[in-house]
Amino acid sequence: MHTAEHLVNGAIARMLGCGRAFSTHIEKKKSKCDFHYSRNLTAEELSSIEREVNDQIASGAEVWDEVMTPEEAATHYALTRLPEGESSVRIVHIGSFDACPCIGAHVSNTSEIPPVTLISSDCTDGVLRVRFKFAK
Repeated sequence: MHTAEHLVNGAIARMLGCGRAFSTHIEKKKSKCDFHYSRNLTAEELSSIEREVNDQIASGAEVWDEVMTPEEAATHYALTRLPEGESSVRIVHIGSFDACPCIGAHVSNTSEIPPVTLISSDCTDGVLRVRFKFAK
């Protein structure tokens, strides 16, 4: 589910141009991402994001990581969620589709992830919440 979250997060950030989620909650049954955004998603946007995520899953992209200094990472990635005083930053790459700092466990290939369904979205006070789970 953690690698799936990266795909959902990356697809939404690309489509909406809103940046990555500022908050995520990942669970086996369902997960959510919160973005700073001014409106809810349309049904067409939800469908487009879900299709992009599942296309990336089906692509069989390699998932790998690299470690760099915070100074190096800051030139390419937002480090706002990085605890102060860290001497290294782990960047998780999903093929050429996504890369971001992360400490979580990941699959080694997207083909290991079941298809994803976007359950719903809503927007309140500039916070867009998108919920997703594995398709059955």
